[in-house]
Amino acid sequence: AMNPPEFSATSARAMRRKISAPLLDRFDLMIDVQPVDIEDIRKKKNRSSVTTADILSRVVRARQAQYQRLSGAGLHINAQMDVRSIEKLCPLDAASESLLVQAVRRLNLSMRAYHRMIKVARTIADLEGANAISQSHIAEALQYRQNVLSD
Repeated sequence: AMNPPEFSATSARAMRRKISAPLLDRFDLMIDVQPVDIEDIRKKKNRSSVTTADILSRVVRARQAQYQRLSGAGLHINAQMDVRSIEKLCPLDAASESLLVQAVRRLNLSMRAYHRMIKVARTIADLEGANAISQSHIAEALQYRQNVLSD
């Protein structure tokens, strides 16, 4: 049809509520993408100085770092890590661990979610070229996760 159906934030929340918690627990990232106003596009107001080539370069470096770190365990990317690999290869400093434990308690997260958040934080650190997971990486991973839990 020529007229697409209206899809509001309210209807999106209602649909999300129908998804079971165990299924949502398996999502690593979930973000809301807001529509962009046509005038912003026309004026090119929101044009970023970051190019696709810049992003590709960061992803390639992150994947290389992951491969080097994980190859001894027979893995290639962070998503493949099991609990033992996470504990061995993704140590957290005291501040990062404290932040994550507080979030797990406050948001009533499962241990599956806890370990998934560490993998996401490790990937964020890899994209930044950081050798260790920092509190800011945990905080960013939490922001992506909170969108799964909100509403």
